[in-house]
Amino acid sequence: MSEIIKDLKYSNDHEWIRLDGDHASIGITDHAQDSLGEIVFVELPKVGDVLEKSSIFGAVESTKSVSDLYTPVAGTVTEVNASVENEPELINSSPYSEGWMIKISPTNVADIETLLSSEEYKNLIDGQ
Repeated sequence: MSEIIKDLKYSNDHEWIRLDGDHASIGITDHAQDSLGEIVFVELPKVGDVLEKSSIFGAVESTKSVSDLYTPVAGTVTEVNASVENEPELINSSPYSEGWMIKISPTNVADIETLLSSEEYKNLIDGQ
């Protein structure tokens, strides 16, 4: 069973977001990394890139496939996790902590509240 963290918000595309003050961390869920299999490469945006809600911000390549990454909310990239670029397997082993991908300054913090709660996300993946 996939791990779902209660205090995070989730997208229908299997990204998670954690608000910390005026910045938010984004990564893919445990369910997503498990479905992908062994992640061997990750492509991420540059600091300063402006992302629209639901736009592609990068990609993950696994031994099974390549999958696009979607921005759960609009914002400007403030930090990129270089560790996952060098060690993409961190996304598999620690998707909610060491395997985060980007940090953004959200354009509208209230947009985060429109995302799925942990219970809603659990219902989404249970229905697949």
